[in-house]
Amino acid sequence: MAEKPRNRESVEPESSQGALPECGHGTACRLAKITPLVQQINCLDIKQIAEICVKHVAALVSAKYASLYVLDETSDILHLAGCNHPFLINNIVSLNQVNPSPMVGAVRSKMLLVIDDIDKHSRPAIRPTARTFAKNYETKNCLIAPLICQERVVGVLNLSDKVGAPCFTPEDIAVVELFRYLVGASIGNVKLFEKSQRQARTDGLTGLANYRTFYETLERELRRSNRYGGYVSVIMADMDNLKTINDKYGHRAGDMAIKHVSRKITECIRQIDTAARYGGDEFAVILPNTSLASAVIVGERIVELTSGSDLVWEQNRIKVSVSVGVGQYDGSWSPEDITHRSDEALYRAKQAGKNTVRVIEQIQKMQ
Repeated sequence: MAEKPRNRESVEPESSQGALPECGHGTACRLAKITPLVQQINCLDIKQIAEICVKHVAALVSAKYASLYVLDETSDILHLAGCNHPFLINNIVSLNQVNPSPMVGAVRSKMLLVIDDIDKHSRPAIRPTARTFAKNYETKNCLIAPLICQERVVGVLNLSDKVGAPCFTPEDIAVVELFRYLVGASIGNVKLFEKSQRQARTDGLTGLANYRTFYETLERELRRSNRYGGYVSVIMADMDNLKTINDKYGHRAGDMAIKHVSRKITECIRQIDTAARYGGDEFAVILPNTSLASAVIVGERIVELTSGSDLVWEQNRIKVSVSVGVGQYDGSWSPEDITHRSDEALYRAKQAGKNTVRVIEQIQKMQ
């Protein structure tokens, strides 16, 4: 009975997950090359992972061109991590395409896509408009491998232009099937490590820097100021009447109010500035190389923007406002002295009726 031909349209993730066929000396040779690559891929360095995929995994299957993309799940965008193309390719690829490219289609299906002739490929159908860089390739074959970690896609490995053969062999496909899970697991570990690092440095409710990160950043900016000159401005902001919101609407509403203020602060500052949740309802902002006058403008903008947009909670409109203290300091100040002095300005703002800005004028430390 004739052997049933292999379906080369796609390979399901559950199909052996990379078991190499037994084919004698050739397999042993590949295994000797695969073992050290597996060890090198097991790392927390995306650049190293990309280099191994683009250079060594591509060589294992005799692919001339290779590219590795990593998926940002929050935005559904693939970001290019590495490639060996001598010509232009996309640095970012959105998954939200109306006419999805072959790579996007593979990501959506989570299936390894094996294409022998892209002109004749029918499942899925690939429109010419989805092949932006088709003219750059020498052959019509490619492998598009979604990288899987715990049943989630974390990236894509693209391999194209098989060297020395008209298409990729079953042994090539088995190698790529193996690596798409190994590389996927490594990228998943990188993402998990980065998440733990962010959580250690940020506030869980607002996503702003936490108390510890605020002081580390302030110390760093003061050292820079002391070495190169210049000043550091600091804003301390405290929510007005948070206790009243908690008592009247509940602590969940209070948490939403805190998040509301954190968003308004973020909207008012630059990327080089650092906003932190300093305490329960208190925030701090570090403004490097910023004049006192400019810092006051930022503080006023925070007050205006916060009070000008009510929080809606369970069909209730809640007034939210902040009081702000602003100070400017040189490298002779300690972080503790700075927060103490800025807090004094904040206290004056509270005493002045809240929802306002007060300034500490002194910039030289008192001896």
